[in-house]
Amino acid sequence: MSLGSGGVTHALRRTFTTTRGRVFALLCLVYFITYVDRVNLSTLAPLMATDLHLNNVELGFALSSFGYTYALFQILGGMTADRLGARRTLVLCGIVWTVGTLLTGFVGGLVTLVLARLLLGIGEGATFPAATTAMTRWVPQAERGYAQGVAHSCSRLANTVTPPLVVLMATYLGWRGTFMALAAVSLSWIIVWGLYFRDEPSAHPGCTPQELAELPAPRKSAGGSSEPTPWMALLRGMLPTTLVYFCYNWTLWLYVTWLPSYFVKAQGLNIKESAFFAFGVFGAGVVGDALGGIWADRIYRRTNDLARARRTVIVVSLLGSMVCLLPVLFVHELAVVAICLSGAFFFLELTVGPIWAIPMDVAPKHAGTASGIMNTGSAIAGIVSPLAFGVIAQLSGSYALPFVGSIALLLVGAVLAWRGLPRGEVTGVAAAPGPSPTAVPGNAV
Repeated sequence: MSLGSGGVTHALRRTFTTTRGRVFALLCLVYFITYVDRVNLSTLAPLMATDLHLNNVELGFALSSFGYTYALFQILGGMTADRLGARRTLVLCGIVWTVGTLLTGFVGGLVTLVLARLLLGIGEGATFPAATTAMTRWVPQAERGYAQGVAHSCSRLANTVTPPLVVLMATYLGWRGTFMALAAVSLSWIIVWGLYFRDEPSAHPGCTPQELAELPAPRKSAGGSSEPTPWMALLRGMLPTTLVYFCYNWTLWLYVTWLPSYFVKAQGLNIKESAFFAFGVFGAGVVGDALGGIWADRIYRRTNDLARARRTVIVVSLLGSMVCLLPVLFVHELAVVAICLSGAFFFLELTVGPIWAIPMDVAPKHAGTASGIMNTGSAIAGIVSPLAFGVIAQLSGSYALPFVGSIALLLVGAVLAWRGLPRGEVTGVAAAPGPSPTAVPGNAV
């Protein structure tokens, strides 16, 4: 999986021929599966609303219900992963989100649909923090940006392919059968993960001495961190990153929830045309996710400065996205708007790899908790941003005006990233600015 020699082709080859590569492939797959399970409801909503007799307000409430429990379980899920290890945590939360997906196929009305989505949010709330805990043990420090970028590109790929995939499944299975089939896919992943993964690479019978030499030293506790969680240090150290991630996700959630409606209402397209343009925009994000992580890792190898590598890519990402969004406010030509939105999403997604590597850099012993704190910013943005877009569009009659908020927050996020991202490892005392990582080879930031 290394990009140190042989480039991306070499990295992809090692993903399927080494133990740590196969572990990484399983993590990429769970990112893909969980995003399919998030997007499937919005895709099948027209069919479900008719069968369940839901009006738009009720349907909107059901669509948003996932975000509440998802937000609540970010930090708790990360803390659980740090204590129990990623193996048990992902099995447990995987069972929960699988049951939530399965029960969606049996719902009879608004109340049961909301309960199923709340259950899905509980299960998926712990997933990304737990996956980050696993990557901390199974990914070398110099490849963390690449790993996070590629893993998250799989979630963007899910955004891209879920609508046509789920519609095709519903054609043969109906919307209820589609949820049941997707639950079976999740259950299959859980079984493979539980049987194959080990919290410590040294405990895996398939790990070679060469692989172990490239990975971080094993912990004393094989299940996770045995040290008390330094809550104040983590909260203080991760707050700027959480705010930056909130600014990033404000725009992300606009794309995820409102992009099809924007093309239909603002550009006058039909549903099929809207899906085509949305596919192109989200495809640009898949590329951006992977390239952002690769770029950050290359800066690190050249400068031996993790903080600079993460900060540089994030700042360029947010500013680039802001610049690409500006023409959307003034230009009405469809082709130009589509290119600008695609460019903005490409730049936006450059942020993902380096920013998800930060919890691994600054809190390697508590990476699940730290990433849970950071991802809470995403969950809050996911609740507020779509609602704000809808209110502004309803009151103003413009589907372009809500992007003003995105442009402003992208600028705020870039400034915060340049000045506020952590530059040292979080300890039980403080998130110290500390010496340059060049002084302590192999240490975090």
